[in-house]
Formats: sequence, C-alpha cells, structure tokens
Amino acid sequence: MAGLVVNEDNAQKLVDTLAARHDDFIARWVRTVGESLQGRLSTAEMQRELADLYGAICEALKVGGLDDPGEHFGEVRSLLIELSRNRARQGFTPSETARSVLALKEVLEPELVNGEDGARVYLRLARLLDDLALLTTEAYVRTREEIIASQAEQLLELSTPVVKLWDGVVGVPLVGTLDSARTQVVMEKLLQTLVDSDSTHAIIDITGVPTVDTQVAQHLLKTVVAARMMGAQATISGIRPQIAQTIVALGIEFGDIPTNASLSDALRQALKEIAQDAEENAGALL
Repeated sequence: MAGLVVNEDNAQKLVDTLAARHDDFIARWVRTVGESLQGRLSTAEMQRELADLYGAICEALKVGGLDDPGEHFGEVRSLLIELSRNRARQGFTPSETARSVLALKEVLEPELVNGEDGARVYLRLARLLDDLALLTTEAYVRTREEIIASQAEQLLELSTPVVKLWDGVVGVPLVGTLDSARTQVVMEKLLQTLVDSDSTHAIIDITGVPTVDTQVAQHLLKTVVAARMMGAQATISGIRPQIAQTIVALGIEFGDIPTNASLSDALRQALKEIAQDAEENAGALL
C-alpha cells in the first residue's frame, strides 16, 4: 500500500518479535478476548483457537511478509472461517467475532510502535488484521444464513405433521398459509406416510387455514392428486361456512374430491368406506 512500504529487515524483526514473545502475546490476547466475551467461552477453548491462529499468522508472515494476504495466508483464513462458524453457532454477535482478531492489535501496539519504522510495521500489520477481521464477518454471516435456512426448514417440517388417525387412515392437519414450498413438504410426507402405514385413506384438514384462494386450492388439488396416484382416497375436511362461500364466489371446482365440514365427519366417512371395502372383499372370497 502506498505510504506503508515496509522493508524486509523490519518485516523480519516483526516475525522475530512475534516468535520471541509467543507465549506472552497469546496469553494477553486470550485475556483481552475473554474480557470482551465476559466468560461466555471457556479459556481453554479460546487458548486453543487463538494459539492456532497466532501460529498460522506467524508462519504466513515468515513466508510472505507483510504483503497483502495471498496464498500464504490460506491456513489463517481456514482457521478464521472455522472460528467464525463456531461463534455463529454459539450465539455470539458479528462484532464479538471480529473482536477475536482485532484484539491482537491492542496487544501488539505497545510493543511494536517504537519509532517511525516500528509505527510503519504496526500500521501495515494492523491493516492485515483488519482485512482478516472482515473475513470473519463474511464467514459469520454465511453461517448464520445457513442456520436460519435450516431452522426454517425444520419449522416447515413441524408445521406440516402427518398423523395416523386410524388403521388405514392418515390425516394432515394444516395450520396457516399453504404455499408452494409447504405443499411440496406436505406431499412428500403424506406419500411416505401412506407407504409406511399401508393406509388407503388420507384426510387433509384445513380447519386451521385462514383463507382459501385460487392458489391455495391448486395446492390442495395437487396434494389430493398425488395421494390418489398412490392408491389412496383423499378427502378435504374443515370446510367452514365462510370458506365454502369463498370457494363458490371464486368459482373454484374441487371436482369429484370429497369434502367434509369437520375432521370427525371425514374420519367417520373414511371408516365407513373401509368397512364397506372389507365386506366387499370378504364377499368376493366366498
């Protein structure tokens, strides 16, 4: 960087100083970071993380000096990404994560800023550490996005249960808005449960669905068609008066799909059909 040219001798002095004060600098670094985290991370874990990171930084400076962090900082970047991912999972903030790197500047400043050459070396090193701190923020954000996406998927799974109501009958009690992503989950879980439980009837209960528009109706029809393709009779229950009026007003056609006002009515009808099928099968064997 312009104005911050550091000759090789000064860079070597920095490496020698970091090596000679290895234990002292790490201990102070751990103490500084520990104060900012207020005991929410064990000293042993901080000692391990920061000692590994300190060693990698020293090795990178030894190989490539104070040049912009290139390939020789590969190990440093890997350790920082791992540290950032751990911090994100442990619930620390991005600032607290970056602080793990920036605290090293506070430790080194009193020891390195001696005269013009020392100040030049320190400022160049400080900029390198700033770049590495930015890397932790980027890695942290990526990890948090992964965690949020995973949690959203888990919530989606929990919000679309498929339960066995009776021998041969499974139910899907839907609550909230039914969109494309949720329809796919419902479909997959319903079809798998039909296979696992050897069920012949599926009841999709929409009592907890606040409104039914054309899009929601299409999602319901897709789910029913998928169940029928598995050989199951699918019924939609929970058709409240206001839902029925909306369906009629929108001109939505459920065709030959049976509907019921309540889950109990749908279950009663399913059990009746199962009993009739059993009687017919028994008669065919006579």
